[in-house]
Amino acid sequence: MSKHQRLHLIRESGIIAIMRANRSDQLVAAAEAIWAGGVQAIEVTMTTPGALEVIAAATEKFQGQVLFGAGSVLDPETARAAILTGADFVVAPTLNVEVIRLCNRYGVPVMPGCYTPTEALTAWEAGADMIKLFPADALGPKFVKALLAPLPQLEIVPVGGVDLTNAADFIRAGAAALGVGSSLITPSLLDAGDLAELTRRAAAFIDVVKNGRE
Repeated sequence: MSKHQRLHLIRESGIIAIMRANRSDQLVAAAEAIWAGGVQAIEVTMTTPGALEVIAAATEKFQGQVLFGAGSVLDPETARAAILTGADFVVAPTLNVEVIRLCNRYGVPVMPGCYTPTEALTAWEAGADMIKLFPADALGPKFVKALLAPLPQLEIVPVGGVDLTNAADFIRAGAAALGVGSSLITPSLLDAGDLAELTRRAAAFIDVVKNGRE
């Protein structure tokens, strides 16, 4: 799948599910449940034990039906390892220009974490495909709208504190997609193996995004 196609799928889905777990064996089944709810992009954080193995297993299982990205990527070495494992996109919590350049070299979408207009513009000028606005709950939807006024070329993905009560507001403010973590996936749900609840939550977020775009 081309870089353009991956970015299109992220925009179309509107939700990136952020998966963290203490055990990697929980994540492939959880990914299937989330996909059943309509989410087509899943970020596996590098803080998860065996994260690269999870990405490799998931990309093999889903064969492009779902995108699997590497999250919490702090340096270009980790980004390269994730890409060679099969990661469809790379997400960083901070702005690291070397990570952006590495991902561009391999033709893989990259979303660095930014908090200020200066960071966001620096990331875009370095070649970032989307901007992870983090932590989004500290800034709010109004910040997204204000940021896009002078910088309409940016594609903003709010992450951090995004839930069903504010997701539509972020979309209406101009967000291209949303990164959703603990309000969608929790360790207790994974431990309980409650896949039906994961599917229900995923579907609820997809519905909220659709409503926000209407």
